[in-house]
Amino acid sequence: MGTSDFAVPALEALHSAGYAIPLVVTQPDKPAGRGLELKASPVKKKALELSLEVLQPEKVKTPEPVQRLQSLAPDVTVVAAYGQILPPSVLQIPKIACLNIHGSLLPRYRGAAPIHYAVMAGEPETGVTIMHMNEKMDEGDMLLVKKTPIGPAETTGEVHDRLARLGAEGLLEALALLEQGKAPRTPQDHSKATYAPSLKREQCRIEWKKDARAVVNQVRGLSPWPVAETRWKDKDLKIHSAALETRDGPGSQPGRVVSVGKNGVGVATGAGVVLVTWIQPPGKRKMSAYDFTLGHPDFQPGEILS
Repeated sequence: MGTSDFAVPALEALHSAGYAIPLVVTQPDKPAGRGLELKASPVKKKALELSLEVLQPEKVKTPEPVQRLQSLAPDVTVVAAYGQILPPSVLQIPKIACLNIHGSLLPRYRGAAPIHYAVMAGEPETGVTIMHMNEKMDEGDMLLVKKTPIGPAETTGEVHDRLARLGAEGLLEALALLEQGKAPRTPQDHSKATYAPSLKREQCRIEWKKDARAVVNQVRGLSPWPVAETRWKDKDLKIHSAALETRDGPGSQPGRVVSVGKNGVGVATGAGVVLVTWIQPPGKRKMSAYDFTLGHPDFQPGEILS
């Protein structure tokens, strides 16, 4: 059971390892693009490529999909970035386990956007947790954990892709332990839980009053989606990439442009200077910050980003 790109490596790994996959459950096709044509999820596309049967219930908790799953009598249900909360009627179906691949080191960053929050927080390390599912959000017993460092310049997209592969590896290891009867069940320390709920628009707004490292972490944590934003005059600018300016800039109002050059646009923060390198104006594709300044000659030192 999965929907997004994060779940695809796990599906591929199960198939390559020779496990019988009688059914793949994913979200219904969604309208996308200017024409709002229905678009299949990445998991559905991969399942059809592998000639696997696909089920796309609007709500998995309704009687028909529940009965369909019960009729399969699976040993294990694997869930990865599916997008619906599973009711007890579904969790209780598999004979051995209902496993979830979660993109964090539980109990930290429970919720829908664990990778974004870990990168935005400047965490030096993250990982995946293979856990037994229960009725509560990401609170089940842990079976296996795999860790990986987060580089100081890595984006959420880069960490996401590595964790997806790591999750697939961890899943196969977890299934092997279950087959051998050696799989641990380690309860989570709920007192150490932190949360990563779905991102909201206001979290994309850059707070220039924060220090330069926090701003850079916010930008890379929101890349490639949903993308950090700032406002210049009457325009909302998306900031796709930024780095720490190695030279200390003059003390200045947070959000003030302090330099414009081929290497990017220097912006003052609450402490230090951020070098903005890729910008996307409204209705345009992203471009280098230098190209943006060439097209906007009034974007000069002294301008304020709010």
